[in-house]
Amino acid sequence: MIAPAPEATDAPTLRDFGGGPFGIYVHVPFCATRCGYCDFNTYTAGELGTSASPQSWLEALRGELAAAAAVFDDLPSAQPPVSTVFVGGGTPSLLGGDGLAEVLDALRANFTLAPGAEVTTESNPESTSPEFFARIRAAGYTRISLGMQSAASHVLRILDRTHTPGRPVAAAREAREAGFEHVNLDLIYGTPGESDADLDASLDAVLSAGVDHVSAYSLIVEDGTAMARKVRRGELPAPDEDTLAARYERIDARLTAAGLHWYEVSNWAATDSGRCGHNIGYWDGGDWLGAGPGAHSHVGGVRWWNVKHPGRYAERVAQGGLPAAGWETLTDAERYTERVMLGVRLRSGLPVAELDADGRIACERVITDGLAVVRADRLVLTDRGRLLADGVVRELLS
Repeated sequence: MIAPAPEATDAPTLRDFGGGPFGIYVHVPFCATRCGYCDFNTYTAGELGTSASPQSWLEALRGELAAAAAVFDDLPSAQPPVSTVFVGGGTPSLLGGDGLAEVLDALRANFTLAPGAEVTTESNPESTSPEFFARIRAAGYTRISLGMQSAASHVLRILDRTHTPGRPVAAAREAREAGFEHVNLDLIYGTPGESDADLDASLDAVLSAGVDHVSAYSLIVEDGTAMARKVRRGELPAPDEDTLAARYERIDARLTAAGLHWYEVSNWAATDSGRCGHNIGYWDGGDWLGAGPGAHSHVGGVRWWNVKHPGRYAERVAQGGLPAAGWETLTDAERYTERVMLGVRLRSGLPVAELDADGRIACERVITDGLAVVRADRLVLTDRGRLLADGVVRELLS
């Protein structure tokens, strides 16, 4: 049973693992500065004050991992080995190489990593170095994801990013030299003030870095962010949908020509082994433990989420059990909705047999509209369908 928050009742009993891959996500909530577009559960030193620190967070993480392992040991089936680990944030690289090595040590102390497990950490290029990459590679990390966003300095300023334009490419090369075979660069496109030439320069930089994975996301102005306030005041224009579509097509054409092929609407990889196995576990409806402040977990159809503030998180772990703020047992209808939402975005497609009667009727409509095709009994988005993926999902679920 998931240990409830003191003020909550009726925590669900975990049924069992789902039988597929099992991953662990670790949330590092610390950032040096806050990006204007970001609404993640992150905190700068000034926002935290003395209520939490990287060291207190790490101690609490050890406690949560031990509590989770104890809960899982009580399930009917044996706990599966961990096939993927993803350390995200926030800015995990602020922990330094030794700190990230301690995170992996804490995981190994409570869980068994599968042979050849994929172990990823996100990193801000400015808080990395050749020594950092060498340290975490020796510790057992196998994959690096670097936030680049853009190669244009004026675009980075609008996003409130702190790294210099050339640093992500240099960091990617340092990671490769340290022995990382799998390196990802993140892009954001559609920022106000970004031109086609700016995007081309960013793509030139990405391709010059020799990475085997690229993630590219359209800018979304999230409520409550500094950017949303600027848009509301008229200081920045909202992203234009037609521009976003044209930029996506430009990105896809360049990456495909360079040998990186889409496997999820916003992700491209040079090889099958270069794909992010951890994210594929999410998209395929797998099981995962989310550890750290605000992290979400999903095991056997039960989902729970941790208290968000790092200080409160540490207090809850010290009280014993998992620091869950809430939970839900997914209904069959909810699991179906999530399966459609996520499966449609994959290049491998969604098995038509998994659609209900209304979904199969809708499937015919999206095929007629040229948004998808059926290949090997799976519904696969066309190039046009990728631009309208959210609309395809809405149609299938209508």
